Amino acid sequence: MPRQLLALVAALACTACIAAPQLQDIRLPPGFRISVYAENVKQARSLALGERGTLFVGSTGDKVYAVPAGGGAPLVVASGLQAPHGVALVKGALYVAEIGRITRYDAIEEQLRNPPKPVVVIDDLPRERHHGFKPLRLGPDGMLYIATGSPCNVCEPQERFGVISRFDPAAPGRREVYAKGIRNSVGFDWDPRTKELWFTDNGADNMGNDVPADELDHAPRAGMHFGFPYCHAGDLPDPRFGRGRDCKEFTPPAQKLGAHVASLGMRFYTGNQFPEAYRGAIFIAEHGSWNRNPKSGYRVTVVKLSGARAVSYEPFAQGWLQGEESWGRPVDVIVAPDGALLVSDDKAGVVYRIDYAAR
Repeated sequence: MPRQLLALVAALACTACIAAPQLQDIRLPPGFRISVYAENVKQARSLALGERGTLFVGSTGDKVYAVPAGGGAPLVVASGLQAPHGVALVKGALYVAEIGRITRYDAIEEQLRNPPKPVVVIDDLPRERHHGFKPLRLGPDGMLYIATGSPCNVCEPQERFGVISRFDPAAPGRREVYAKGIRNSVGFDWDPRTKELWFTDNGADNMGNDVPADELDHAPRAGMHFGFPYCHAGDLPDPRFGRGRDCKEFTPPAQKLGAHVASLGMRFYTGNQFPEAYRGAIFIAEHGSWNRNPKSGYRVTVVKLSGARAVSYEPFAQGWLQGEESWGRPVDVIVAPDGALLVSDDKAGVVYRIDYAAR
């Protein structure tokens, strides 16, 4: 077989490969350490914790996984789905957000090895796959929140797109838009002190290597507009849709993040294990750029707050990107019951555990 053909066959075969974790490459602040919490979690995405400590992991494949408390081999609790990225627990039931619908698996932690059949909760979500992965979280108000990205790079989306909506799990047919003007949010959480919503938003492509910035946004009340597609990152008018609009019309980001870092999952740190400087801070999984030169992201960052004001943005865990090659891509973060930080990686197909050892 010709050498070029051999190389092509090898490259095609490797598209299904899972990169081996190279934890020695990961750089953390002094006193922190990283380990593998669960492996063989293919295309691991959004994370949710059950009352018994089970970690549920959505994916961009067709499966949802359950990792037993303390880590270990994952179980498949749902399969045959369409990119079940979003997972959330409500009164012991697992809610799963696919491309076009939300399903529910009742009393899931009681029957991990023999999961119940799903109940369809919502079946009319947008089915566009461009920015179609749908994060799902239970808010402090008892409502389920779901984000629907804009089905484009930059466009004027229809009403159902570019929003974070919410609904009562007991009345899923009645939904309301909570925040709009969002290009593509793949992560949100609530400040445990104020119960106010914060979320990440991915900036537009093809506007330059260093613009626009990704965003960390703060939505303390319903009805706020965050600028897309008229204004990017709070102060950059869109060359097409921004004509005749003023960026001051819209809510600016609470913190500009790196350009094209693909900021996805985020969580407030609510544990007691990490040093005081990290308590109440926001950890963000940056999945990494796809067309920036040089590449950016591929790390976990931390934003520290003073009240409702962001005062710093800095790397926390980095090393998944080596030169211009990456062996892993962080997707989501969640605080474990013991205060460690769990991080999903859809390229390496693992969940990591970051803890603080110098205590």
